[in-house]
Amino acid sequence: MPTPSLTDGLALVRAAAGVIAPHVLRTPNVFSHGFGASAGCEVWLKLENLQRTGSFKLRGALNKVHALGNAARERGLVAASAGNHAQGLALAARLEGASATIVMPRATPINKVQRTEQHGASVVLRGESFDESHAHARELERREGLLFVHPFDDLDVIAGQGTLGLEILEEVPELDAIVLPIGGGGLAAGVALAVKALAPRVRVIGVQAAGADAMARSFRAGERVTVERTRTFADGIRVGQVGELTFELVRRHVDAVVTVDDAELAEAVVRAMDEGKLVAEMAGVAGLAALLHGKIEGAKRVCAIVSGGNIDLNLLARIIESGLSSSGRYHLVRLRLADVPGELAQVLSVISEAEGNVLEVQHYRAGWKVPIGFTDIEVLVETRRAGQGAAIDAALSARGFEVRP
Repeated sequence: MPTPSLTDGLALVRAAAGVIAPHVLRTPNVFSHGFGASAGCEVWLKLENLQRTGSFKLRGALNKVHALGNAARERGLVAASAGNHAQGLALAARLEGASATIVMPRATPINKVQRTEQHGASVVLRGESFDESHAHARELERREGLLFVHPFDDLDVIAGQGTLGLEILEEVPELDAIVLPIGGGGLAAGVALAVKALAPRVRVIGVQAAGADAMARSFRAGERVTVERTRTFADGIRVGQVGELTFELVRRHVDAVVTVDDAELAEAVVRAMDEGKLVAEMAGVAGLAALLHGKIEGAKRVCAIVSGGNIDLNLLARIIESGLSSSGRYHLVRLRLADVPGELAQVLSVISEAEGNVLEVQHYRAGWKVPIGFTDIEVLVETRRAGQGAAIDAALSARGFEVRP
């Protein structure tokens, strides 16, 4: 498909804004004193986690379904997704009077299946992975004459996502940078089209999960690079190959692509909840994570797009634990003790004196690496301030205990 110029791209984004306006929320763009202090710059958060269906994906889906026209919509639509594209397309199809079939992996959490069905789509659970679901969706396209809607590598979808760029420029004057998540690249491509046409001095910076960094690798190489095995819990940006069109637009108009690891993403999820009172998914806070961990250099006024808030509650519990650990709120003490009465009591006494709160204790006596007469223990401690974990380790070492890494 041809790559639009900035002038043509801006026209498409502006047209999309008119199409989707009756159905989408103009989400809040809030200034954050706390995150700004941590990042060392002024920080705004564009809260697409509060969008209908819980993510920005509704914008592109609405614009795409509208652009199809009546004849194409009457064929029915099909897509493969385990997340936000599914819900966005389901609602967009219902609003435009079309039917939609969404193929999802069998292991998709039930809450995501139910929400997609509630928006009016038929859900087919097929395949153990997204690739298998995608293959089945393509088979339905061929066999039943349905029209496949791509989640990112489509100009109408890209233009719909780009409406976020228009809103941000109107809401926050004199920005230095817009920071946003990248999976397949639709959001970055659309926002860059709008921003570089209207305010070319504003940097557009994409953020990927380090375990699914196809766009970052492609950006460096100057050509599309496939990541065969992605490793991240940020399912919204877990993409092994970016689109042809999205890559070309990102290559031309995005200033940089950086990565954050899952621990940094988990910490950002926890801090968004704790400090910002926001529920966001791991992919949704990629831009915020990059800011908090010093990945965005030289910017004084930054808007981070919080792209989605659809998170499985079971996963959220694990993310909270990981985030508390990476931020220093949880500290794991590993010790080798003589297996005699009173040793553990002394350890707990030292931790108490250092104002640590013991949450959990694990014993390991039977391991083949544990010498006879000793036991390895792990003590999970809740801390109150930065550096307290190191202070607890030092206090234990000073009492003669063997603190292990």
